[in-house]
Amino acid sequence: MAGNPLYTEIRRLLVILTLCFMAGLLIDALASLLLTGLIGFLVWHVYQLILYTNWLHNGKQLDVPDVDGLWGEVYYRIVRLRSRNRKSKQRLARYLSRFRDLTAALPDAVVVLTEDTTIEWFNDAAKELLKLRRSIDVGQRIDNLIRHPFFIKYLEQGDYAEPLQLQSPLHDERILLIYVIPYGSAQRLLVIRDITRLNRLEQMRKDFVANVSHELGTPLTVISGYIEVLTNDADSPPDARHEALLQMQQQTLRMQNIVNDLLLLSRLDMAEQHATRVEVAVPALLADLHEQLRGLADERQQLDLDIQEDLLLRGDERELFSAFSNLVANAIKYTPAQGKITISWFAQGENAVFQVTDTGTGIPAQDIPRLTERFFRVDDGRSRAHGGTGLGLAIVKHVLTHHDARLEIDSQLGRGSSFRCVFPVERVVRRNQR
Repeated sequence: MAGNPLYTEIRRLLVILTLCFMAGLLIDALASLLLTGLIGFLVWHVYQLILYTNWLHNGKQLDVPDVDGLWGEVYYRIVRLRSRNRKSKQRLARYLSRFRDLTAALPDAVVVLTEDTTIEWFNDAAKELLKLRRSIDVGQRIDNLIRHPFFIKYLEQGDYAEPLQLQSPLHDERILLIYVIPYGSAQRLLVIRDITRLNRLEQMRKDFVANVSHELGTPLTVISGYIEVLTNDADSPPDARHEALLQMQQQTLRMQNIVNDLLLLSRLDMAEQHATRVEVAVPALLADLHEQLRGLADERQQLDLDIQEDLLLRGDERELFSAFSNLVANAIKYTPAQGKITISWFAQGENAVFQVTDTGTGIPAQDIPRLTERFFRVDDGRSRAHGGTGLGLAIVKHVLTHHDARLEIDSQLGRGSSFRCVFPVERVVRRNQR
């Protein structure tokens, strides 16, 4: 019974009343002393209430009063409740810290919105993508910062089953995909993803399918037409039949070249990210390439070779030959008679550089970034006239990627072009170092 705080208080009251009763009998003032005892007991509780109130206001600075009974039980329960709340806050703080760390690591912009679309919190990606600032924009309405009619309508309609795709109001060249996820009590999580690259890849895929259909459709139409003519006109003169067969052969060869280049690109796509590191004697490779491609050049074109003989490369010889031959063949095709093409292989610092420079027609500046896209042509008619498939520079790009190299292009209309393949030091071998 001693451990129960209520019994402790009852015992304390009984002791006070007993003492007052005995003293009252001795001095013949029983009622007065009993009343005094009760008032003293009440005053003691009022004093404890004052101490308790003061402790509540300054609980972190004051020690817990050393008292038993009901007041001791109250202090004990309050201290235990505070300890439990403190642990809960620490646990919630850890969860919140983990949430912020996770969302901060996300590449997508994440913004926490209240019921009236006020910004409560956002991650670092949102700072970059939406140009938000914590000191200013927390507490602002999101529709005051992103003033796009489609976005505002999407927020207001409340149907978030499908994401919203729109052009960034802050970056014209960016495409955003916006998700709104309702949670909690009327709160919303805004997730914004930059899909510019995916959108560009999708457009390239569509262009690729359309271009393949067009590139293969044209020769098939020509072949089909000539076959129909030859079938229906068996009495056509030999010269006409010979011309028809010649055109069919040319178109068949063109389709074969397209298919071969597509197969090569497919093999490069499926190959390992990094090419083998077999030592390639690039000077000998370029000498053979120069000899083979001289037949393609106009007899009035000047095809020069400038090679650093002690410079070799670690890589895949077949892939390198394919990339180099594509660059040289392009230079020959688009350089007029009496023009000059220079094939160079040299060291640049610790790197190695293969360079093809010509005095050809040049390339418009706006088309240079798209040159390595499959089937992209600066001039469709001129490219087809030269028998190009539109895949050569795409092959070059893949080969250089496999060799950890980069392609640099400089060109001026009417003055010529320069294509440089820059190979890193890790791929370079000097003959005297072997």
